[in-house]
Amino acid sequence: TQPLVGTDVDPVMLEVFNNLFMSIAEQMGYRLQNTAQSVNIKERLDFSCALFDHEGHLIANAPHMPVHLGSMGASVAAVLQATARHGVHAGDVWVLNDPYCGGTHLPDVTVVTPVFDGQHPAPLFWVASRGHHADIGGITPGSMPPDSRTIEDEGVLISPFLLMDGRVQPPRLRETEFLELLANARYPARNPQQNLADLQAQVAANEKGREEILKMVEHWGLATVQAYMAHVQDNAAAAVRRAIDALHDGTASITLDDGAQICVAIRVDRAQGRAVVDFTGTSAQREGNFNAPSAVTMAAVLYVYRCLVDADIPLNAGCLRPLQVIIPEGSMLNPSPPAAVVAGNVEVSTCITNVLFAALGVLAGAQPTMNNLTFGNGRVQAYETISGGAGAGGQFDAEGKLTGGFAGASVVQTHMTNSRLTDPEVLELRFPVRLEHYRIRRGSGGEGRWRGGDGGTRKIRFLEPMTVAILSNGRVHPAQGVAGGRDGQVGKTWIERANGELELLEACDRRPVQAGDAVIVETPGGGGFGKPTMGV
Repeated sequence: TQPLVGTDVDPVMLEVFNNLFMSIAEQMGYRLQNTAQSVNIKERLDFSCALFDHEGHLIANAPHMPVHLGSMGASVAAVLQATARHGVHAGDVWVLNDPYCGGTHLPDVTVVTPVFDGQHPAPLFWVASRGHHADIGGITPGSMPPDSRTIEDEGVLISPFLLMDGRVQPPRLRETEFLELLANARYPARNPQQNLADLQAQVAANEKGREEILKMVEHWGLATVQAYMAHVQDNAAAAVRRAIDALHDGTASITLDDGAQICVAIRVDRAQGRAVVDFTGTSAQREGNFNAPSAVTMAAVLYVYRCLVDADIPLNAGCLRPLQVIIPEGSMLNPSPPAAVVAGNVEVSTCITNVLFAALGVLAGAQPTMNNLTFGNGRVQAYETISGGAGAGGQFDAEGKLTGGFAGASVVQTHMTNSRLTDPEVLELRFPVRLEHYRIRRGSGGEGRWRGGDGGTRKIRFLEPMTVAILSNGRVHPAQGVAGGRDGQVGKTWIERANGELELLEACDRRPVQAGDAVIVETPGGGGFGKPTMGV
């Protein structure tokens, strides 16, 4: 049949395909949410879905978790390498969480599915979903240990593993083999049946993506779909180049609570529509777990430059084309195995976005942490990222001149996390805890011409013995103000024992708790933008 449209780019059809591609990822997300078992995925929405071209380049995503989306392409690339060695078949499904193969940290498990059309011998596309599993082993329940020193401490490491074998019909779920993998690590997964249930939900989500892409091919024709996958990337690259036109060279550094520094220098070439993002000077690989795999660092860069684009385009691989990113090997932003990385995905990624926005001079620092709270025992495991203050920012014209600004939002998830907190009713139904209060920390945002957002205070009381762990930053060094704005206030975490005794926790700490004990988390405020008396 005659295709409905050709392969040459058309502005109207470009917008149509932008939304079609994003819609597929959104439908994948709905299926994953509806079929998952864990609170992490079903209620907190700590997952992401995306589709990729035949080379594994990110084409489009739903508005899920930025730190997942910008790094999933590296996981797909790792699966492509595995299939080059072992072959790939219709019905195959691969799973991995290896931070040194495109993963973020071990609880984030990625499922990757090839898309065949039944006519071509090789996959035409790929779909992937990433979900934060409630537990994947490690030295603490919830697999977010504050004191890990090697990747082994953080749980079960999964390099590309064939989860569904398409060489037999119907494809076989390799359940026994996968459960053995979860059980045979030094610190095995605590709830492997829940892991398996969530993985099956991810497989189902990918199947939805596969079905919808093939429907698109049937409707529009393969040549047109593939052409517009290239066009949306070209359009994203052009949009980032236009954003670069309004930027200036800049440098910035951020100090983390453990004394590490993240440094960046941005050099803009307007004539070429390109920029160099250079992290030279950043601290060396850490002995603890504040190490961000290079895929996480690239995800933060991708996110920041997508934020600069004032157009409704999918976040995709094209956004990175105008950028040269320099990440020193052996640094905390590009560590070598077996470095621990659990904080890299959550804490370091947040600080990378803050330092990039500061170097660009457009946005004050958001809370430099996700306030990762885990609690649990052998029976239940729970994980929360707790909202804080967003940074205030400026508004600029096409030449980069300040024309206005905006205050930071209070008690919101910022930048690299986009999960929601579990509803109190669900939290108390699924876990033996009581949420006593969650409120705004008035005045914790930094002053400025535009004020930073306020942090929050969250108090949870335990109804049975557990281990509680906090993995955080921003307890010593606050969110930075920009352009004369003041810093936000730092956060704090403590245990309130049943007898009234208070125990202040370090930024990264864990303690046993008994029935009647409570944990209180005060989250940091965001930085202010501009001097408090500055006019536009």
